[in-house]
Amino acid sequence: MRIAINLASEPFRPRRPVVAATAALAALLLAVLGAVLYMGVEERARLRATREAVARLEQEARTLAAEQARLEAILRQAENAEVLEHSIFYNSLLHRRGISWTRLFEDLEQVMPHDVRLISIRPQLGAHNEVLLDMVVGAESSEPVVALLARLENSPRFGQTYVHNRIPPSQSEPLLRYRISVRYEQEL
Repeated sequence: MRIAINLASEPFRPRRPVVAATAALAALLLAVLGAVLYMGVEERARLRATREAVARLEQEARTLAAEQARLEAILRQAENAEVLEHSIFYNSLLHRRGISWTRLFEDLEQVMPHDVRLISIRPQLGAHNEVLLDMVVGAESSEPVVALLARLENSPRFGQTYVHNRIPPSQSEPLLRYRISVRYEQEL
């Protein structure tokens, strides 16, 4: 009979793979921690640069607003009122000149029935820089004009229409005439 005696205080166990795996996991976690810290530092630097850019743009906006207020105060002085009126007049002319008559007539051609005649047209600027067309159209009866109104309202270029008045035929003008206003959105 043989008796196995182990004189060590702890029995031998193969721990080398566990220690190696733990060391590898620790190294991996240390690398992930380093990457997270690096990304945090980079994000902080990016955030600081963004804040500086926003502050710079806000300062520029305040400077421009102050300059605009100063210039508006100069324009509102009594001696500059005439120049301001001329400026507004010229700006409205330039805006009105920006309307393409060719494109306007092409858009009207798409919605105008064949038996409706365009007698006059006058574009105007509305309160919000929208183009309003004041038109006088003529037809032998009211049905084609009603069809024109329906086509104008269903068109993406034209908006709601308003009929101002109806002028009956006379000896000099054999057509039934309508004065119409319609909002027009031209694609420039």
